[in-house]
Amino acid sequence: MVETIRYGLIGTGMMGVEHIHNLNILPGAEIVAIADPVATSLGWAREAIGHPVAEFADAAALVKGADVDAVIVVSPNYTHRAVLEPLFDADVAILCEKPLCTTMQDARWVADKAAAHGRPFWTAMEYRFMPPAAEFIARVHGGDVGRLQMLSIREHRFPFLQKVGDWNRFARNTGGTMVEKCCHFFDLMRLVVQSEPVRVYCSGAMDVNHLDETYAGQRPDIIDNSFTTVDFANGVRAMLDLCMFAEGAEHQEEMSATGDKARLDVLIPPGDLVYSPRVDWRGPKAVERVHVAVDETALKAGSHHGSTFYQHEAFARAVRGQGAVIVSAHDGLMAVAIGTAAEISAREKRVVEMSEVLGQDQHWL
Repeated sequence: MVETIRYGLIGTGMMGVEHIHNLNILPGAEIVAIADPVATSLGWAREAIGHPVAEFADAAALVKGADVDAVIVVSPNYTHRAVLEPLFDADVAILCEKPLCTTMQDARWVADKAAAHGRPFWTAMEYRFMPPAAEFIARVHGGDVGRLQMLSIREHRFPFLQKVGDWNRFARNTGGTMVEKCCHFFDLMRLVVQSEPVRVYCSGAMDVNHLDETYAGQRPDIIDNSFTTVDFANGVRAMLDLCMFAEGAEHQEEMSATGDKARLDVLIPPGDLVYSPRVDWRGPKAVERVHVAVDETALKAGSHHGSTFYQHEAFARAVRGQGAVIVSAHDGLMAVAIGTAAEISAREKRVVEMSEVLGQDQHWL
């Protein structure tokens, strides 16, 4: 067991800097090495860390030249497999940002390598660790709504932010919006429903954002709004309502779980849970509202309602052998699979069976 965990960070753009801010406040964490091919990004990391650390051009050089216990992969989506290859040959724990990969072929490869890796491998799914979302999930699993039948998730937010080289403007780099952005929510669906997806229908398009943008003569091709329905093997239906031109919405995320006894909502922000048991249709209602607090220091360390810090706490426990891996490469693979099915569905305007996406990998279900 290690007392202080020595971290290496690969990718020091916007999300990489958020990881740095959270590791800075995590007890027993020390960032000792960073890697990024872009000088500007390395400068952001230096400023965020606040003291000199070893700097490298890539993952292979970092694991060869630095003494690290754990590596955080925060490079662009399409680079994950190449970045992970040398890490799997090293004796290090790995936390890889979502999505696991941009293609099913690469996601399968990573999942297989992770299963054989002797150290913890963790897919970063921050939304599980938002305290209000975690409480929502616990109460659903605890039976507050009775037998769960419907799960609804809404994210109404701002457009994709600018990234280095504008890589996130094209589905070939991101896997598409339904993989890049929505894998978080498809992961939450599997977690809440406690079953595996059977079929997916997604209606979506790029209707408002990025319409006048061009990059080297190419126009962006990323979905900016969609409705996605996922049927699960246990009979539960889940729906994702995504809009990326609704930055004026009061709540960026909302989740609703409805069972045969009650409905439970969570609103983020402000972090409230709203419990609505079934009553006579003539009333009166019996709604209960509670607030789930988040530590102010964790809130200020990132833009994911404190979740990045709480995820790092859990990952550190796994690195030290004090806890299990909570979000596996298998979970990352399944989130990519649902997102891939949604991308196909939206572009081809048809229902997609999960067997079509998973193919020979039905053993993952």
